[in-house]
Amino acid sequence: MGIENQALIFSTNNLPGFDQMALDLNSLDQTISNPEIILTLRFYYWTGDWISIGYHQKEIPLHWKNLLSDGEINIVRRPSGGGAVLHSGGITYALTFKKNYYKVFSYEMVNNWLIKSFRELGLNLKHGNLRKSSIKTNCFGTSLVSDLVDNDGFKRIGSAQFRKKGAFLQHGEIQTNPSRVLWFKLFKEEAPPKLNLELTNDEIVQHLRTSFLKNNPNINFKNIAIDDKNIKNFHAPSY
Repeated sequence: MGIENQALIFSTNNLPGFDQMALDLNSLDQTISNPEIILTLRFYYWTGDWISIGYHQKEIPLHWKNLLSDGEINIVRRPSGGGAVLHSGGITYALTFKKNYYKVFSYEMVNNWLIKSFRELGLNLKHGNLRKSSIKTNCFGTSLVSDLVDNDGFKRIGSAQFRKKGAFLQHGEIQTNPSRVLWFKLFKEEAPPKLNLELTNDEIVQHLRTSFLKNNPNINFKNIAIDDKNIKNFHAPSY
């Protein structure tokens, strides 16, 4: 990959789920339409507590609808696959890339970057053990080989992809401090405990971003700021 190859790294923001999904799809469209862009990378947070459900997830449990009606949770559908993910206190990454770079930015290569980065922060992660699984209500209830778990067996990072016109959008959620109460209300399971890294989410994001740049020295990265002035240019996706 030569220096002429361009990648966009967007600023970290905190927005409602519909806006975040619209921004991710816009990043994917830029990757598709602009021959100079080989990838985009975003880290972001969610305003409020959200569940994102996978593109192929057919039904929403009744008690989730009740929590939605009561204002305890918000729900949005992802373009990527997999099961439902609770976004509450964690970090989301979104990576888009062209098909001809799939071997470079495959699940395995991205996970190797994440494993290395978190090891530097003092957290050991390893791949899950399932190669295939039916779609579960709770994405973090199973650990595929494309997922990352900690030494206590808690799934910490779950990832899923969406393909469009020869390009990919890969979503990943990093569970750093999920709401234990809300997690149990939703999934009737124990939530992963808070990460004990003595770092803020912003500090973790900064380390991950720096590590990503170091791992890809031959790509020309351009920083893009996302603010209130240009958010209105993005439209929420419909499914």
